[in-house]
Formats: sequence, C-alpha cells, structure tokens
Amino acid sequence: MARSIRRCDWCGDDPLYVAYHDEEWGLPRRDEDVLFEFLLLEGAQAGLSWITILRKRENYRQAMDGFDASAIARYDKRRVEKLLRNEGIIRNRLKIESAINNARRYLEFAERGESFSEFIWSFTDGRSIQNRFKSIAEVPATTQVSDAMSKALKKKGFNFVGSTICYAYMQSIGMVNDHLTSCFRHKECRTAQ
Repeated sequence: MARSIRRCDWCGDDPLYVAYHDEEWGLPRRDEDVLFEFLLLEGAQAGLSWITILRKRENYRQAMDGFDASAIARYDKRRVEKLLRNEGIIRNRLKIESAINNARRYLEFAERGESFSEFIWSFTDGRSIQNRFKSIAEVPATTQVSDAMSKALKKKGFNFVGSTICYAYMQSIGMVNDHLTSCFRHKECRTAQ
C-alpha cells in the first residue's frame, strides 16, 4: 500500500491548489517577470482567497498581455473600462488601476539600471528564510520583514502592497519557506536556494 504524500493543510484536495502547492508555492523565484506577475496577482487577491485568483490566473494572463509590464504600463482609461467588463478577472477599479501603477513603478527599476529582483530579495539578504512551522496556526500573516518591504514599496510609489500582501508575496516567491515541516515540499524548497 502506497504511503500518501503529506502536504500543507491549506491546499486541501482541489487539483489546481494542489498543483500550485506542489510546483510553485515556496520555491525561490528570482526571475523579474515571475516576480512582477506574482506582485500583481497578490494585489488582486487582497481580501479574497488565493484559490479565487488561481482560478482566474489564465484569464489575467490573457487580459493583461501575459503580465507584460511594458504593455500594462500603457493602459489608458479605455483599457481600464474594458477590463472592468471582463468577467474572467476581479473587476475592481482600484485593483486594476493599482496593477497599471505598479507596472509603471516596476519599470522604473530598469530605467534606473536597478534590479527589481535584487531589491525584493535584499529584504532577506538574498536568501530564503527557513521557517520550521509544525502547524498552520504558527504561520504569521505579517513579519518585521514584510513590514519593511511594504514600507519600502510604498515609498517607491507601489500600492496594494500592505504588509499582509507582502508576506503572502514572500511566501509565494519562496523568500520564506512556510511549508510545514511535515510537508514533502519543505525539504525540497529548503534545498532549492
């Protein structure tokens, strides 16, 4: 009889959630385009469940030019109105306008000759924080690091980047390994530095 795989409790048995947990969440990501995509998705998620965003991720990809920051930064009022009619994404004006603003702020890094990835990862000195939580109840919603990241992003003009969003972002891009120690992904993400 095969032993069942132990996962973090939060992903349940939804195939989309399980795939995200098993293949993406907590894996250290440094690719600028990936970091930008997750920043937009985390902002869209504010106040909603992550599974809602995962189910709309492909719709976002189609509606927002494959998360191309240069294209998104050029969106005008007409494009905002079109996005507000798109039932495949979260139709919230503030979140849509935030995505456009954040694309513009993101592009400013390259204009200054700076790396967005290096900036984001500087909050953890370029390494993943390896937590050893045994229970989902131990996992925080914010930390001093996410507070600092939020403050720095806001100072650079980003929005929808509160500390809770920043901590979820840190989890999704592997800046923190919050897989429970009983989860098979904990060790995989720890060694993926």
